[in-house]
Amino acid sequence: MKALIDLAKKITEEHSPLPYSVVSSLKEQRISNAPVIKPLLIFVLAGVKQLGKDGNIVCPSGTFLFLSSAPDIDMRNVPDGEYCALLVEFDHSDFDQFRSWSSGGRPVHFQGAIDGILEKALQQFIEFPAYAPPALWSARKQELLRLLYLLGHEQVGAIVERPGVSHRLHDMVIADVQASWTMGRFASRMAISEPTLRRKLKAEGIGIKTIVSRAKLGFGLHLVQTTLEPIGRIAERCGYASQSRFTDRFKALFGVTPTDLRKTRFQD
Repeated sequence: MKALIDLAKKITEEHSPLPYSVVSSLKEQRISNAPVIKPLLIFVLAGVKQLGKDGNIVCPSGTFLFLSSAPDIDMRNVPDGEYCALLVEFDHSDFDQFRSWSSGGRPVHFQGAIDGILEKALQQFIEFPAYAPPALWSARKQELLRLLYLLGHEQVGAIVERPGVSHRLHDMVIADVQASWTMGRFASRMAISEPTLRRKLKAEGIGIKTIVSRAKLGFGLHLVQTTLEPIGRIAERCGYASQSRFTDRFKALFGVTPTDLRKTRFQD
């Protein structure tokens, strides 16, 4: 796995944006209520990843974990010298090739080993953005899904759920994180009335404030873990007027301040 780690770090240092992200730490990370809005494939290259309030989902080095979308999940990243994982987030349209929009029996997650074939494919996937234009990245991600299916992980064809209204609103926020999002603005963008939008969200059991907050703080979490940007700058990019307000909201949701989480990435 070391060769993959070195390659992933090299590419992320030299190129941006990328169709994946690399999360690494030298100290244990505990993150509560991490939002997984889109299907997420996690390749653990070093250390151990645990999920759930009791840490009952265990993903050691050399394995992968595929998560369906979930409003919040507790995560623990445990280094073995180092923790390092490569994360690939998928759009719902990436799963159209399977034509499997199941309303029942959908797995919340599944796991597997990074065998020789998958390791080679992962190496190519990591290298691909260094020479291929972004217009081709989606096709390569879809190839990765197809490979998992052909390797016997047929759950990949059913893990995605049909995107709801909340998913569409989340994507709007991520596309313009610094904006001030209101019910009226969302309704206008979707060309529907505010009462209609309220009814749709009530049916999904979620409100506008929760959607906006999770999107902004989830983006902040990503920046804290994958960049070296100052926390104040991250707060600004997430649409917060002050770093202290961002820090308070961040800790309230994730159970750790952005500064303390950033410290886990480095030795004292």
